[in-house]
Order: sequence, then structure tokens, then C-alpha cells
Amino acid sequence: MNTINEIKMLVAQKGLTLTYLAKYLTEHSNKEYNIDKLSKKLRANTIRYSEMKLIAEALDMELVFKDK
Repeated sequence: MNTINEIKMLVAQKGLTLTYLAKYLTEHSNKEYNIDKLSKKLRANTIRYSEMKLIAEALDMELVFKDK
């Protein structure tokens, strides 16, 4: 599964939208986001770790690295 599909799945499970995520990222960073820009970053896998941390925060989740 690619990044955009994984994020869409998590967003849907939380009852949210990518538009909500774009607004959240804008409010909690020094950058302007919209649905188009966020979708492009997710599709191209050019999303930064700091952005993923904010997405996790918006979804009331955390990023975790664990041993296999």
C-alpha cells in the first residue's frame, strides 16, 4: 500500500478528511497547505518526517519505530 492510501485509510477510520489534515498542517506549521498540495506530496512520497508527525498528531496517533 502506498502513502496516500494508508493516510486516506487512517483518516477515514478517524472520521476525518484530507481537507481537515491540510488545515491542521497549516495551523501547526509555518507553511500553507491545501488538499491539492497535501495529496501531491503523499502521492509523490515527498512528505517530510516532520509533516508525518503532525499528521499523526492530527489523527491522535503517534509514529513508532519498532524492531521487526
